Amino acid sequence: MDKIKFGTDGWRAIIADTYTTNNVARVSYATAQWVKENYETPRIVIGHDCRFGGALFMETAIKVFIKEGVQVIKADGFVSTPMISLAANRYECGIGVVITASHNPPSYNGYKLKASFGGPLIPEKVAEVEAIIPDEMPYDYKEVSLEGLSEDQLRTADLETEYVDHVKANFDIDAIKNSGLNLAYDAMYGAGQNVLKRIFPDMHFLHCDYNPSFMGQAPEPIAKNLQELEAFIKERGDIDSALATDGDADRIGLYNKEGEFVDSHHIILLLIHYLVKHKGMTGEVITAFSCTPKIEKLAHHYGLTSTTTKIGFKYIAGLMTERDVLLGGEESGGIATKGHIPERDGIWMGMIIWEYMAKSGKSLNELIDEVYELVGPFKFERSDLHITEELKQSIIANCKENKYASFGEYKVTDIQTIDGFKFFLDNGGWVMIRPSGTEPVLRVYAEGKDLDEVRQMLRVTEKEIL
Repeated sequence: MDKIKFGTDGWRAIIADTYTTNNVARVSYATAQWVKENYETPRIVIGHDCRFGGALFMETAIKVFIKEGVQVIKADGFVSTPMISLAANRYECGIGVVITASHNPPSYNGYKLKASFGGPLIPEKVAEVEAIIPDEMPYDYKEVSLEGLSEDQLRTADLETEYVDHVKANFDIDAIKNSGLNLAYDAMYGAGQNVLKRIFPDMHFLHCDYNPSFMGQAPEPIAKNLQELEAFIKERGDIDSALATDGDADRIGLYNKEGEFVDSHHIILLLIHYLVKHKGMTGEVITAFSCTPKIEKLAHHYGLTSTTTKIGFKYIAGLMTERDVLLGGEESGGIATKGHIPERDGIWMGMIIWEYMAKSGKSLNELIDEVYELVGPFKFERSDLHITEELKQSIIANCKENKYASFGEYKVTDIQTIDGFKFFLDNGGWVMIRPSGTEPVLRVYAEGKDLDEVRQMLRVTEKEIL
């Protein structure tokens, strides 16, 4: 019996190792029980992304839901996580299930739970589901037939079209089309691959076809994974901006005209600047612990409250349902804004940025310079260390015991420990050390005044801890 644990964002495991149809059935059994206990009309919407075995694992879950008397709405074809979250809200479902391992390597698959409000199920509720996962299935789910079912039991919905229509209704598509902007999109072979083709068919597209192997690369939209996109922008010389999204299209990666990666800290700052200054919107700003303190500075400039949460969008989403929130965001590229569902959505965030560029007539760099005038310039990078569990635990123990008073030439002036260890340094920057919640990785983050300084900060930090 495999112990199934939900991490920062769902349950993830290696396909055919612990990610098996039997274990998917066990999680689905618990999901069905939870929905039946909490909803008078138990209803679940489910879909899968472009990963290997998605349709098979979805069918396994559906068989269990049907056996348990839960109404099921299944996505027609592969879908992104935001499509399922939107549908969970629109179809008044107790739960939305996405068969996805998001940005993890291609050998993984996973199981995300979405709430009826259209965002991640909050941690306390996930824990309730996790607590009732049975050690063994009480029946043979393979014998359940999906033939001859009524529409009330099982129906198919075109969630991609519903999502595309939702995007078209909320953005000035004509302004973007008529702006003269030359745009590109890299889907990383992920589930967002058709959306922008349907809205901007003349745009430049990379990796927008079905390939469950993702060419052997984790579909995470960070600079080291987007070398082809960077090269494409530099070779062409006429691309104004490029967007990338991860395997389930809830995370954003962004590039400027020069082929330079624009990290999530800068994206969040741009979004706040546009939504408040140009669209007159207000609300609280909620960001995860690994985000730049400059977000708080910009929020303060605009008279907005800012809050810091633990890492994991589920902590942000819960607050977005309770409070008047303008933006919720994470360093890893997951951002949500008012006027949409409380869910990370890479395409939606890209559309806001492109609309901002179109309406202002300014380049991404010019817009970033506007933000720098308010908060000061900075650069950021993250290093993912694939080390042994033993070494990882010893580093975390050293952090807990305050063993790091400096990293190379940089003295530690303050430490915050909301989720991980954030060391503020005497150069005005910071480094942070934290184990990943979904992968066997230790993450090291750094922010400084320019890239040379940031890379030096990462080098000396890694030397000190390793």
